[in-house]
Amino acid sequence: MNNFRVFKHGETLTLLVVLLLVVIGVVFIYSASYHPEKPDPGFWSRQIIWASIGIFLCLVVWSIDYRHFVTGAYFIFGINILLLICVFIFGSKTSGAQRWLKLGFLKIQPSEFFKISMVLFLAKYYSGLPHYKKGYFNYIIVPFLFIGPAILLIMKQPDLGTALVLVPLAFTMAYVAGANPAHIFYTVLTGAACVIPGYFFLKPYQQDRIKVFLNPEFDPMGVGYQAIQSKIAVGSGGIIGKGWLKGTQTQLNFLPERHTDFIYSVIGEEWGFIGAVLVISLFLLVIYSACRIAAESRDEVGRLIASGLAALFLIHVFINAGMAVGIMPITGLPMPFLSYGGSSLLAMLVSIGLLQSIYSRRFMF
Repeated sequence: MNNFRVFKHGETLTLLVVLLLVVIGVVFIYSASYHPEKPDPGFWSRQIIWASIGIFLCLVVWSIDYRHFVTGAYFIFGINILLLICVFIFGSKTSGAQRWLKLGFLKIQPSEFFKISMVLFLAKYYSGLPHYKKGYFNYIIVPFLFIGPAILLIMKQPDLGTALVLVPLAFTMAYVAGANPAHIFYTVLTGAACVIPGYFFLKPYQQDRIKVFLNPEFDPMGVGYQAIQSKIAVGSGGIIGKGWLKGTQTQLNFLPERHTDFIYSVIGEEWGFIGAVLVISLFLLVIYSACRIAAESRDEVGRLIASGLAALFLIHVFINAGMAVGIMPITGLPMPFLSYGGSSLLAMLVSIGLLQSIYSRRFMF
């Protein structure tokens, strides 16, 4: 009975905003995959199914005390590492990337769920550190000894976008936990110094994406095509957009991956500047809510989890929107709640369930 009582103490505004974002996602996935002369590929209907499953999982996670997840955080983290390894043994390839595991008729992407397991892992680790052990070694070195191999596995898939999310996420949680900002700054500088030699270890297509980011006109009919078409789509939307199902870059198939990585470009073209700002405003409400839940949490571990999830949403939105307008390199990172994809949607809705669990139980300490 106590498990269901927590639903009375949820953060209603966040739930409504997230549901609105999911609906907007389905609406624009339909538009992105719509063509009057071709069969409907059914992306939007499958997204509704994934959303229904995700909402159910959100409620399940919400009903469980988040401290139970923290208790099993190391085990959950270990299972996720194992799944990342299994990707290389049993995983299926799509467009040259090996990121998915087939479980019967389902296909999941373990790297999406690893983000949540990493937040739980770091929250448990940092909250359990004795005061006298809170130095550079324990705040920075030890956590990266555990999450570093996982990041390398994800990059090997290759999934550079997720890897780029995990690094700032880890530093954010270290800062919230109390790490010396100077230690974080010097570590970031050291990592930045490795960027240039690290470039030569990237896949050729990943190197090309960086070249396109630095020079948008590099190979405009090849690797630069996506970036150019995305900016055309967003720019042509103007202030109020061309209208739903009326985006030329979208409906005439000029914009690749429009139902997944570039769903925000579709919104910019069909809803214009006003619609694009509206969507970002909705995300800012979710991020603000996560920060408020962190501030009002009654314990350190709840504060760390909520802060980590706030950072997760912020990094995702910044990179994906930045890809659409050309201020970030193309990394194949989905927009939370909007992009087509079951694993991403499930992981994000589970994150909302965790936030609700933390918020609801502030009354029950």
